[in-house]
Amino acid sequence: MKILVLLKQTPDTEAKIQISANGKEIESSGVKYIVNPYDEFAIEEALLIKKKLGSGEVVIASFGSSDVKERILRGLAMGADRGLLISNEGLEQCDGLTVAKVLSACIKQEEPQIVLCGKQGIDDDNMHVGTMTAELLSWPHVNVVTKLEVNGDTAKVEREIEGGQVEVYDVKLPAVFGAHKALNTPRYASLPGIMKAKRKPFDQKTPGDIGVDVGQLKSENATVVDSYSLPPEKPAGKLFKDEPVEEMVSKVVKLLREEAKVL
Repeated sequence: MKILVLLKQTPDTEAKIQISANGKEIESSGVKYIVNPYDEFAIEEALLIKKKLGSGEVVIASFGSSDVKERILRGLAMGADRGLLISNEGLEQCDGLTVAKVLSACIKQEEPQIVLCGKQGIDDDNMHVGTMTAELLSWPHVNVVTKLEVNGDTAKVEREIEGGQVEVYDVKLPAVFGAHKALNTPRYASLPGIMKAKRKPFDQKTPGDIGVDVGQLKSENATVVDSYSLPPEKPAGKLFKDEPVEEMVSKVVKLLREEAKVL
């Protein structure tokens, strides 16, 4: 069985985000990038499925710039078998649907039985690329997956919904699944794994190599970022001390009612 994991590169959760001088981009220089954390759960689940089945291939695929290779190598160091990077040159500012079109073309060429991805990216937090990719493929898909059992050409899947409830699906493969953090505990890449990763097969392709026309994708791109802006700074807090308690309470209540308008 071939399992393909979609990987996204995101800024580190502790990175300080700055906006470029033109206001239309995020300043990337000096920002540490990582594997989208939810994608690590997808990688781990792919490795667990392969181990349970006793055979198969786990492919890590991504659409992005050349530096994403380092993030794919991390997936290979965890135990995946092959890496695939599709260049986003000329499509750096594309929207989620355009990304989904590229990924769906990649999946059609690779012909996996299972596609795993994180339930969402921690940067844009849009939570829709995996779902749109599945729709373009006309494949079944389940997101926010907390349990996954593969049985031949079907899978039994549990997903978390609001209120602490759980939905259970029987899904016919091939299908796309979005991993939740409750699905498993990702392993650490060992030193031998890191060394082996550099010798594993790694393909670098352009959209044209998978049958996608960059010019057409650019013309169909429906979302354009006009500008970015940082949220306004929070006003300084007000401290009340060295006054009788009754007076301080009265002032706080007045501020909550007249300024914060929460009373």
